Amino acid sequence: MTNLVNENKVQARGRAALTNPAVRFDRVTTEHADDGWDISEELPVLRTKTTLERPRRVISKNTSPDLSFDRSINPYRGCEHGCIYCFARPSHAYLGLSPGLDFETQLIARPDAPVILEQELRSAKYRHAMIAIGTNTDPYQPIEKTHEIMRGVLQVLSDFNHPVGIVTKGVMIERDIDILAPMAAKGLVRVGVSITTLDNKTSRAMEPRVPLPARRLQTIRRLTDAGIPVRVMVSPIVPALTDHELEAILTAAHAAGAVAASSIVLRLPLEVSGLFQGWLAKAYPGRAARVMGRVRELHGGKDYDPEFGTRMRGQGKWADLIHQRSRLTCRKLGLSRDLPPLRTDLFVVPPRAGDQMSLF
Repeated sequence: MTNLVNENKVQARGRAALTNPAVRFDRVTTEHADDGWDISEELPVLRTKTTLERPRRVISKNTSPDLSFDRSINPYRGCEHGCIYCFARPSHAYLGLSPGLDFETQLIARPDAPVILEQELRSAKYRHAMIAIGTNTDPYQPIEKTHEIMRGVLQVLSDFNHPVGIVTKGVMIERDIDILAPMAAKGLVRVGVSITTLDNKTSRAMEPRVPLPARRLQTIRRLTDAGIPVRVMVSPIVPALTDHELEAILTAAHAAGAVAASSIVLRLPLEVSGLFQGWLAKAYPGRAARVMGRVRELHGGKDYDPEFGTRMRGQGKWADLIHQRSRLTCRKLGLSRDLPPLRTDLFVVPPRAGDQMSLF
């Protein structure tokens, strides 16, 4: 039995997921059933709800060999951008929430994150290295406009001269150029802007609450004009749907000022596979079989293979072709695969009000 949100029970306009798959840790699940009364009624609109969380720590550690960082911060859990392909959806199950519509509508904000981060950075045990933000859920999703948690986190990192790498699809990052530009001048920040497609229709279907591609290209320009190094992230590459746009995206991003580029093929871990296939059958029924056939070709015949080293790049001839196309286009445009490391030698614990100042 699955905990499905029947499309006839709610209005889910502007959402990518069609259902709410059961939480895999729950022993009991529910489903909607017809009550037998043939009475028309106005359907409720599915609204976004935000709950506040006060964690004891905000810096998360990882040991993945696929990642270039070992620590990250997530100001929010869940993401209102609602990208159907988001590999972070299954993380919502750990909160007792569904990776489906719950992930897009039942959000968790962490307003004390800046204060807790400062406490962690002041600890005598802390050893500084680049912190990544936006690697799970987007720090510049729409609710950031109200909560401003990301801005608070950035101010703390700036005060400590702490290096940070940011990944986003949100144009609200432009608001924080006043903090990011001075950090960039010190070699303390870089930004990755994700662009999956240049086609507005495809973008609106796959990532319904993300700014349109042209607007994200404008953000790249505004960041680079402020001296902030930007990497365009062609992620994910959806086979038989967006893969033909690879060169066009790289070219457009380079024209907008991007200095580096990377790409990751579509990943469908756990519940994401069913959610994506349900969306695909509705949005692109004529391509569904072809898309999923190519996805399985990329992952050794499965919807997803979590093997380190190949899960992001894929395997087989098609993965090799994508890699070659990306490499050749980046070489032609002068887009770097690797940016210089961020500086770590400037880290300093700033004095607090009342602290005794050093004589030297």
